[in-house]
Amino acid sequence: MIDPSGSLSYDALRRLSFAAAGRLRSSHGIGPGDRVGVLCRNHRGFVLSAASLSLLGADAVLINTGFSPSQVASVVREHGLRLVVHDPEFPAPPSVAALVSSALSSGGPDVSLSPPARPGRTVVLTSGTTGVPKGARRPNPAGVGPLVSILDRLPVRTRSRLLIAAPLFHTWGYAALQLAFGLRSCVVLTPRFSPSSLVELAGRHRCDGLFAVPVMLSRLLDADCVLPPSVRVVAVSGSALPGSLATRFMDAHGEVLFNLYGSTEVSWASVATPSDLRASPASAGRPPRGTRVQILSASGAPVPAGVVGRIFVGNEMLFEGYSGDVPVSSHDGMLATGDLGFLSESGLLTVSGREDDMVISGGENVFPSSVEDLLAGLPGVREVAVVGVPDASYGQRLAAFVVLHESSSPLSADEVRDHVRQHGARFAVPRDVHFVPSLPRTATGKVIKRALL
Repeated sequence: MIDPSGSLSYDALRRLSFAAAGRLRSSHGIGPGDRVGVLCRNHRGFVLSAASLSLLGADAVLINTGFSPSQVASVVREHGLRLVVHDPEFPAPPSVAALVSSALSSGGPDVSLSPPARPGRTVVLTSGTTGVPKGARRPNPAGVGPLVSILDRLPVRTRSRLLIAAPLFHTWGYAALQLAFGLRSCVVLTPRFSPSSLVELAGRHRCDGLFAVPVMLSRLLDADCVLPPSVRVVAVSGSALPGSLATRFMDAHGEVLFNLYGSTEVSWASVATPSDLRASPASAGRPPRGTRVQILSASGAPVPAGVVGRIFVGNEMLFEGYSGDVPVSSHDGMLATGDLGFLSESGLLTVSGREDDMVISGGENVFPSSVEDLLAGLPGVREVAVVGVPDASYGQRLAAFVVLHESSSPLSADEVRDHVRQHGARFAVPRDVHFVPSLPRTATGKVIKRALL
């Protein structure tokens, strides 16, 4: 494993993990069933925290590095954390014991540990784009089935060199780390993303795989940064691929892009290969081995191909539930993703948008994502978000928040509306158009639409 502090063999990582577990047990009394927060960027401190807590049978609560101090304090309170392991750049929460992550990397005497009676769990926090983040309890894999499912659609091989730019606190980054360990791959971690540093790292370490989130691909294209030819797999997840991003990225980098659709709750649902994305850039792909995807109506009945309904997913890594026993929508051993979408006759999945994002304007159903995709193709538009706002006459109307390229010619609100009017439905034309310098995003690239409102 390679990070800014240097390289560690897996054997050295194992010995450091045992020493860190001993320190957590002796100095902080951490043991089976305790909950410990991990507030770290992508580096060895995160990995040692997660591994040492697992050795002790304690639960690791992965905290989003983009959370404010008040949100971190809320996580400490709601999850009953005994300790928070944090990077020095993040202030220690005042209401709980804290340990700087670098303290776990300093080694120590050999420690004798027995396997805990109760395996430690991982709690991943949802992104919180629509409210207070919930804690999702992730299961421990019962075998190699989950690894096989992902490899069914993602051509990553044993002893690859994988650069993980997606945040490790997020399900996608954490899954990439587990995948890499399972394949005995060299793991390259980068605590902070910039297009130029990502390209430099990938070239210096001859990486053949990159795990990222979609907004990182946009930033690479905006900066005219091209990954080295050694990279033959670029796997993204965490948010939707907007507009023509998939085809534009492959035009610049070749047929290397794979898009995994899933969620914190269902893990994976489907994977789109380069050929899937060439055929339909908005496609979420097909379910991998051992995965069921069904589209159901509001009453729970299957709908025909091409008809939009609720997306339900079944696989062997469905989450165990939310902390606090928040109810989960399920059907026949499957969980709802919270999205709406449809399956083609050939089984290709397309996600239309979030159930709670759909806008009803004058009796017409509009998915903001479809309008966003239209506007993403308008020359001069760098990124865009569309939301529904209250309207006295129509119930709701659409508002578009548009970020322009710095070098582009000025664009008017009427030109934005005319583009949608020419290429989309009349009722999808945004009444309000706001030009903004940037969109508020989470650390995984999702737009925080409540902040726009």
